[in-house]
Amino acid sequence: MDTDGGSSSETVQVRNKKVMLKHHINGFPKESDLHVTTETVVLKVLQGSNTVPVKVLYLSIEPYQYIRSRKIENPGVFSSYPPGSVITSYGVGRVLNSGHPGYKKGDLVWGTTGCEEYSLITEPETLFKITDTDVPLSYYLGVLGQLVGQLAKLMGCYVVGSAGSKEKVDLLKNKLGFHDAFNYKEEKNLDEALKRYFPEGIDIFFDNVGGKIIDAVLLNMRLHGRIALCGMVSQYPLDDPEGIKNLMCIIYQRLRVEGFVVFDYFHLFPKFWDFMLPCIREGKIACVEDIAEGLDSCPAALEGLFTGRNLGKKVIIVSQE
Repeated sequence: MDTDGGSSSETVQVRNKKVMLKHHINGFPKESDLHVTTETVVLKVLQGSNTVPVKVLYLSIEPYQYIRSRKIENPGVFSSYPPGSVITSYGVGRVLNSGHPGYKKGDLVWGTTGCEEYSLITEPETLFKITDTDVPLSYYLGVLGQLVGQLAKLMGCYVVGSAGSKEKVDLLKNKLGFHDAFNYKEEKNLDEALKRYFPEGIDIFFDNVGGKIIDAVLLNMRLHGRIALCGMVSQYPLDDPEGIKNLMCIIYQRLRVEGFVVFDYFHLFPKFWDFMLPCIREGKIACVEDIAEGLDSCPAALEGLFTGRNLGKKVIIVSQE
């Protein structure tokens, strides 16, 4: 790394490895849809700029990366990555320099970064300062997806999870502490399976999968039940997504169905973290990660997300400093 200049106008020249989209993806993602390259970049904070250059330490692998790697005809929450661009991620990094008064050199941060060794953050409102370092830094990347069932159990709910392999079912029951779990791929009739696990019906359903499971759940919801739709990973690669047949159950059971997008709630993260940190320290919440090393592992990691290879939150170690 070469540096010159002073304080806010400091120039940093680095060799930057990064993960780029080769072309828009059709069907399931493949390693060959992405490529890793290295080039020299200059990370310069211009006088008066609020940009924040960051050295990336950890990255998460997320289904939304695949969504944005497809050609989105009608952009809504997400827009498509242009072919030849760096894909983004949630990352943890260390501030190299800062034009923003809220950050200084050496600060640890998490937020939206590029899948690269160094990111020049031009929208620092997407960053959050890390003040608690007595838990692994990678936990800031979203073991949060594993928390729904654990939080529900802490609050007194009876919790049953579904997963696509025996290993993941064992993880839900033995590591995350769910009351029960089943492999939806082994169930010939999902409606019957849900009646077996919830003979009195379901009050709350949190869904990341979509497809046949939500159709079966609708048949088993209790009066005034609630459904939070956070993802539909089974449907993303399909050109013709599966339809839902049992929508009338929403009317009959007076259900509340609502989409859940995590960045709508980023402003609540400090309050949430104040609650979560003691739970993690006291062992009330378990965090399971599936860790790979180096940016070169990103293409395979994204493919594995859609073939069920990951066991826990998929995290990439970019740098150990």
